[in-house]
Amino acid sequence: MASSSGNSNSSGSTLLQNSGSEEDLQHLMDQRKRKRMESNRESARRSRMRKQKHLDDLVSQVTQLRKDNNQILTSINFTTQHYLNIEAENSVLRAQMMELSQRLESLSEILDYLNSTTTNGGLYETHQGFETSSADSFTNPFNLPYLNQPIMASADIFQY
Repeated sequence: MASSSGNSNSSGSTLLQNSGSEEDLQHLMDQRKRKRMESNRESARRSRMRKQKHLDDLVSQVTQLRKDNNQILTSINFTTQHYLNIEAENSVLRAQMMELSQRLESLSEILDYLNSTTTNGGLYETHQGFETSSADSFTNPFNLPYLNQPIMASADIFQY
């Protein structure tokens, strides 16, 4: 019997060892589970931080792009205003050119008329009759008959 009781003792100690190893195994699994949970939490925290950093970068990029857009719009408005000013100045210059062209054409016609009348024997017609012209009358404009008219003034001019 002693042998049977010895067997029961050895099987009891084996049972204790088995239950101890099961507890150790459970403890080891719990520890691994805790480590995995901590690792997952840390990974989630890093992921949230990356996501927040990405969001902050996008917000700063939007701010910079809006600033650039405003600068471009300001530049476009300035350039448009400058273009309109140049276009208005160009229009004025075109009108002046047309006026000067017409004046030049009129003066050319006058010169042509004067030259054609002087080739008719040096005579040109005035309101008083025919007079002879000299070469001086063309080079000195004050010798032209239409410029040698008296200027009439009245006393009431000085009242204003």
